Order: sequence, then structure tokens, then C-alpha cells
Amino acid sequence: MIHLDGSHFKDEFGRTLILRGVNLGGKVPAQPDGATRHRAGFFDHRNVSFVGRPFPLAQADAHFRRLREWGMTCLRFLVTWEAIEHAGPGIYDQAYLDYVRAIVQKAGEYGIQLFIDPHQDVWSRFSGGDGAPGWTFEAIGMDITRLAETGAAIVHAVHGDPFPRMIWPTNATKLAAATMFTLFFGGNDFAPKTRVNGESAQEYLQRHYIAAIKQIAWRLNDLPNVLGYDTMNEPLSGFIGCRDLRVATGLLRLGESPTPFQAMLLGAGFPQEIEVWTRGILGPRLIERRVVNPDRVRAWREGFDCPWRQNGVWDLGPDGTPRLLRPDYFAAVNGRTVDFSQDYYLPFANRFAREIRAAHPHALIFIETEVNHAPPRWSASDAANIVYAPHWYDGYVLFMKDYNPLIAVDMRDGRLVFGSGNIRQSFAAQLATYKQQSIERLRGAPVLLGEFGIAFDLQGKRAYRTGDWRAQIAAMERSFRAVEDNLLNCTLWNYTADNSNAHGDQWNDEDLSIFSPDQQSDPSDINSGGRALSAVVRPYARAVAGEPLRMHFDGARRVFEFEFRHDAAVTAPTEFFVPNWQYPRGYRVKGSDGEWEANRETQTLTYRHTLARTIHTITILPQA
Repeated sequence: MIHLDGSHFKDEFGRTLILRGVNLGGKVPAQPDGATRHRAGFFDHRNVSFVGRPFPLAQADAHFRRLREWGMTCLRFLVTWEAIEHAGPGIYDQAYLDYVRAIVQKAGEYGIQLFIDPHQDVWSRFSGGDGAPGWTFEAIGMDITRLAETGAAIVHAVHGDPFPRMIWPTNATKLAAATMFTLFFGGNDFAPKTRVNGESAQEYLQRHYIAAIKQIAWRLNDLPNVLGYDTMNEPLSGFIGCRDLRVATGLLRLGESPTPFQAMLLGAGFPQEIEVWTRGILGPRLIERRVVNPDRVRAWREGFDCPWRQNGVWDLGPDGTPRLLRPDYFAAVNGRTVDFSQDYYLPFANRFAREIRAAHPHALIFIETEVNHAPPRWSASDAANIVYAPHWYDGYVLFMKDYNPLIAVDMRDGRLVFGSGNIRQSFAAQLATYKQQSIERLRGAPVLLGEFGIAFDLQGKRAYRTGDWRAQIAAMERSFRAVEDNLLNCTLWNYTADNSNAHGDQWNDEDLSIFSPDQQSDPSDINSGGRALSAVVRPYARAVAGEPLRMHFDGARRVFEFEFRHDAAVTAPTEFFVPNWQYPRGYRVKGSDGEWEANRETQTLTYRHTLARTIHTITILPQA
């Protein structure tokens, strides 16, 4: 059984584990097929099914066999709130819950551990992402069929193709998602007058969310390969912390960019002239101003009003003109400046941990807060046995859908980094930030990089036409190198079983899957369909009889080096995953001491150190 020991994962023998795996996709419904891409049937939000996400049970053996072959033995398993409770409040999809248990149980048969990720992006499919059921909007009075017209969200199914590149994150600061997140995390403070059936909006939403994920926990609590549960993928602060509602906010300025106050007025049916931005290598650039919602459509259902007007943020003047009453309404409570992570995410995370553990007592809790924000300060009285699971991407590759070995971005401050050596140092330093945050704020909890990866549709999908994947391999290599420079546990984003050249991961035109049937030329070949495998399938130390000190894999030379300090109390051997993909004709081993044994069938190298020295090194090289 895996357990925590300080900043490490340990096994039952006391060995330090390095967990490596992938996110197993399941954001969108399996039925009706294509509901995220086409408007027909999109708004029939109660009549959907996620049974078959991430893949049909009948296909599970083939996919888990492939993942095990690639060394991906720790999965971040995506579920969504919508998948569990789409039919209405308190109505759980029993067929989906049965399916999830069967899939997770099947993963265990292949020696695959996993943790559950209650996934969301910008709240819901109906606000441009995935996650929450459609009825959550209806409960607070929003009409999901009008969100696009009112500028409250940009939604692929409504917008149609071509969908602007990487525009979906801009929904984070638009009316629909920002309102829902503000109510979910801070409704008691910022919207006390907004209630659902007499209950505060915050309590109503959090109660239903946690109860839904708890249904999963009840189903899985006896399965030994389930490590625990993430609280929520990439939670957002909404309007919480906004200092001036007249100023546009958010990490990404792209496309139509209303200020928070403009977003509120658009939803209330008041046309607004909105700034429109584009993004290039040198950053965002204003290209025009555009009138949005000229037909004065309201985002609110009949009988409902904007909750921010209801709670005194804005109102109409005597002449019927909207006026902002409290520009800094979301910046402070009772005179005290608010901090989203500390004041709102932390209490939620503690509640989540307490209630999930009522169903699954020994589950680990994986925490993350808003992207590019520090986690809360964890105290001894907060939930125990937590894992810090932040996300990081090679921003240049992700947003520009291009790869240049000499250009990258420092995601901490948005600055460009030039030169391969500087890029390696920068990437390593960026990921080191998470380990330092854990030490300073999370009592030294283990760090598992919950997401990282690259876009495969680089350079206008050129590789799909030419079969030349060198850019993707090089991009993936430099991300993995940063992970290894920091000896991080990680789950790569992602594995989508029905990825296609035309529609990528079947969501918002993203295409980051390391597998695609469209690249599968020989279904009998377990590796066929894999993408950038030369960088993805790499040797690593899986279980270490002591403390890992250094790990490096040179993909070009296929030379792997590892160094560790042994723990005298650990008698079990150190184990490495050594993939046949990298060493089809075998490999040689050089060690500082001790003895080793290779098993090509299980792709395992077992190393037993001596006690003659404290620090040990192992080098693996291709067979001459």
C-alpha cells in the first residue's frame, strides 16, 4: 500500500516511489456522440450519458495493457460532476457509477494505481469547458441557451468551427463561469441574498458537488489501487479578489474581453462596446472594439435578476442607466482584504477531505488552487495526508502551437526565455517553485505534477500530413527533462482513446493526447497509435531503497543515469522501469557497486546495493 512519509510516497517496504502516469480523459459525454462539438442536442443537458468515458469497458484491456507497457502505472482518472448528477439535483447516474467501478477495478488487474480527479474547466460545458451539470446554472437563474449571445461565455458547440485557438480559458472571467465560482466558493460573503430553495447558493452548490463525488468514493472505497481524490481541477476565484470591476482581469487576454462590470451588464441585457484582443509571440494586442449583445438579450431566466445587482454591486439610476455602486465589492470583507486560496479554497478543501473520508477513510487528498497562484498556508489543524498537485505547461508550445528549440516562456511572469540552456534552467526553476511552495506553505507535502504536456497539432497539424514528429518529440523531451531535474512525481496530460486528427481530444480543439487511433497503423502492435513515444516512454526509477538524488535520461543517446542515497532500514531492492521501446536490442548496466538483474518481459531492472558506500549510481546504455 502506498502511504506518505514527509515529502515522499512510500511503499510497504519503505522504498521511495516515483509515480509516473497520465491523465485518463473523460470530460465529455459518450452519448449523444459529438454533443460538445455540434449545437444539435447540446442544451438537452439532462439526457446525456458518460458511460464509456474514458473508453468502453470492452476496450479497457487493450488500453491498460498499452499504458502499462509505456510505464504509465499511476493514473489521474477524470470524472465530472455532470457525469454523476446530470439528470437533476440528487439524481445519480447509477449506470455510470457501476461503470467507473468496473473500469477502476480493471486498472487494478494491470497493477495500475490511480486517483480520482473531479474535473472541471471554467465550470461547465455550457460555459465553454466541462464539469458541472446544466441545472446548476438554472438553480441560480441563468439561461444556458443565452450565454453565447450575451457574451457570458464562448462555447464551441454554439460558435462552430473553426474555433479560435486556446480561447476557452477566457471564459474564466466572463459572466457565467465567474458568477458560478464566486457563488460556489464565496456566496455566503458576496451574495447573501442569493438563495436556492431557501438555502445559500454557496451551501447548495458545495453540498451537491461533494455529495456527487462522495458517490464515487462509496463505490471505490474497497479497491486497493485507489490512492485518493483531487478536490477539484483548476478551481477558479471568479470575481473574488477583484479590486476594480471596471478593469479587465484574468491571466489570458484574448478575443472579446469585457470588464467584470461590462460582463454583468451584458448579462442584464445592456449592449456594451468590448475590447477585442489577439495574442502573438510578444504578448496581447488590442485589435478593435466591438458592440456585444446589440439585441439586448438577458442571460437570466424569467423571474430572475442578476445576483450582483440583487446584492448591491450595481443598480439602475433614476434615468434607467446602469451604475456601478461598489467597484471594489469583491476585494474585501468587513474591511479585510480577501485571499482566495486562504479564505475560500482552504475551507472548501477541508470540508471536501472530511466528507470524502467519511466514505473512503484512508484516501489521500490531492489539492491544487488557481493556476499560477500560491496554495493556502496549511496548518496542523487542517486535513492530514494531502498531496500538492499543481499544473504546469510549456506555455509557448501550448498557446502558440509551435515549437522552437530556442524560445520558451517563463510561466511565472510571462517573460520570454531564449537559448536551449537558459530554457532548461528556466523550466527546472519553474517546477522547483512547487516544491518550495510545499515546504513553505503545505508542511512539506509530497508534490505530484498533476498536468503537463504538449500540443500535438503543431505547425498547422503538419505532422499528420508528413509523419514527421520531430518537433513534438523535442517539445515533450524538454518538458520531461524539467520533471526529471526536479525528481517529480507526475501524470502527463493526456490519454484520449478516441482522439482524432480532425477534432483532437474531442474538446475545444485541444489535441494533447499521447495516443490517437488516427495514428494507429497496426492495431496488433501495442505501440501503434502512440505519439512522441521516444520522449514519453522513458526509463525511470520506480521504487528506490532510499532517497533519490539525481535522475537524467538523454533521449538522443538513450543513456539513463540515476543516483540515490540508500536507507539502511530498507532491505527491498531498487526497481527501475526500462522500456523495450528505448532498448529493442537490449541494454548494458554500469553500477557503482552491488548487483542487478534485468527482466525484459516485465521491463524491470532490479538493483541491490551494497552497504560499502552511502551513495549509489546506476547508468543504463543501449547494447553495443
